[in-house]
Amino acid sequence: MKRGVILFIIIWCFCACKTDNFVPKPRGYYAITFPEKNYLKFEENVCPYSFVYPSYGFINKDTTFFKDKPEHPCWLNISFPAFNATLHLSFKEISGRNNLEKLVGDSYKLTFKHSIKADFIDETYFEKKNDNVYGFIYDVGGDAASAVQFFATDSVSNFVRGSLYFNCEPNSDSLQPSIDFFRKDIVELVNSIHWK
Repeated sequence: MKRGVILFIIIWCFCACKTDNFVPKPRGYYAITFPEKNYLKFEENVCPYSFVYPSYGFINKDTTFFKDKPEHPCWLNISFPAFNATLHLSFKEISGRNNLEKLVGDSYKLTFKHSIKADFIDETYFEKKNDNVYGFIYDVGGDAASAVQFFATDSVSNFVRGSLYFNCEPNSDSLQPSIDFFRKDIVELVNSIHWK
């Protein structure tokens, strides 16, 4: 009798473990709650330009550039600690060795270095003739390190370049909601640039 019960349990266990209907669950990601859009004005006497930035970001001066000091005191980082993201801003004066053609070319090269991992790179031209601001916003798709980059210039003396980075392994699936959220902030920043 005991052998029969044990044999029945063993057969039942083997029959119950059919894997024909097994369906793996898709990978899930955390839900992100984004703050309400609200902007503050950045205007510092040292910098020859002003702009607005999100109130949930913190501006600090970039103090190192590959173990060297930045070229200009207006190299800034806008940190978003709640999202583990940083928008890096660099400023250069257009003159002599740093002519407009070289600066635009450098910006283009830095953006397209991401093409190794990028699925696509879209360029969007913008201009504000009244404020003399021109440039491009680059949307870098796929698992590239920087998903949104831009440059803005007056084509005479001022050149600003920006790039958004997340301090994590690039994964476009999980980062896309955050990328879309911060892209709107970058557009707002670019549209608010004013040369002094």
